[in-house]
Amino acid sequence: MRAFEPTMTSQMDIFLRQLLISSENDETINMTTRCQRLAADVVGLLAFGYELNTQTADTNIIIPDAMKANSYRISLYMTWPTIRLMDPVFRWLGRKKTPKWYVLRSMIGRRMSMPRDAAHDLYAVASGDITTSGERGLRGTELWSEASFFIMAGGTTVATLMSAIFFYLSRHADVYTRLADEIRTAFSSGQAIKSGPQLSSCKYLRAVIDETMRVSPPTTATPWREEDIYSATPAPAPSDGSPFLVDGHAIPRGTAVGVSLYSLMHNAAYFPEPFAFRPERWLDADSAFDEATRATMRRALAPFALGDRGCAGKAMAYLETSLAVAKALWYFDFRTAEGPAGRVGGGSPRRGWRGRVDEYQLYDIFTADHDGPNVVFKPRAGAAKSSQEIVDALNFLKR
Repeated sequence: MRAFEPTMTSQMDIFLRQLLISSENDETINMTTRCQRLAADVVGLLAFGYELNTQTADTNIIIPDAMKANSYRISLYMTWPTIRLMDPVFRWLGRKKTPKWYVLRSMIGRRMSMPRDAAHDLYAVASGDITTSGERGLRGTELWSEASFFIMAGGTTVATLMSAIFFYLSRHADVYTRLADEIRTAFSSGQAIKSGPQLSSCKYLRAVIDETMRVSPPTTATPWREEDIYSATPAPAPSDGSPFLVDGHAIPRGTAVGVSLYSLMHNAAYFPEPFAFRPERWLDADSAFDEATRATMRRALAPFALGDRGCAGKAMAYLETSLAVAKALWYFDFRTAEGPAGRVGGGSPRRGWRGRVDEYQLYDIFTADHDGPNVVFKPRAGAAKSSQEIVDALNFLKR
């Protein structure tokens, strides 16, 4: 990630330029769209050093939508496996979008034609006969499969996290003010915002990220698990000979068991006041909860899953989100859009169990679907005037 950070930062600069252009025109910005394009461009470069340029051009603009459509399809198969027999029909219905996915093949082909160490990307780490860790690398169909998954999962989840953060910041003035003060105090310029001790010292930023992942997990998919039915050696039974039990229920071999991450992280037994957005719960000095409660919350916080199946993109997600949020707050102030547009992303009292107006609404697919928030940005007083870098960046873009 340290080697890749300059490339990621270049995409952040484009993100900032787009925000500045919109702010000059007093435009309302849908952060789902803006964050999805940023995340897609970053993950394309991280995976295969490929410039998708969805933030500035329309050529590959279908990619974020295709990611979402494929996530719906995967979620359907995971929930109802037998329906995958209908896959040819679904593929036919989505045939107009299918050709756009050939950009992935172009990405792989272009990258394979280059020396393995030509870029600091996933291909350099995971491909070849022997990887940098000494293990056999990914080849052939493995590489294609991993690339498809990495592009989709690595792009959509981070976009959801960033969108949700902008939603909660725009609706919690106290959180917004405290985080903005932390960022603007810690860094003397926008260019100074990078990984390192200064960014790590922004404890409230990390608390905001963790609390957002708790209340709005970037993936709503249930992490299904089952005992391996193909294993030649059955899993050992408990010492007393009883069957494998979960909460008093006997689990037959081959049965899939899972817990929704949303349900887990809104369980009041683990998280007091589970529907309240309170980043302070993750700060020992400010938390209203005792050490035992905080320890339980830390153990139950699992937005990246746990164990051997824990998300490999955890470091990327934290870095990308930290940079995007910190830089946006250093350069800009923002607020919720006026009127009906400002309510996009939240719940509605008329929608029953989706009635929490201050909860970012997620829709259950393999990752998560969402819309909004719609916000209006303005250059922070003094930031654009005192820092020539963003003015220069805008002028360069206009040329």
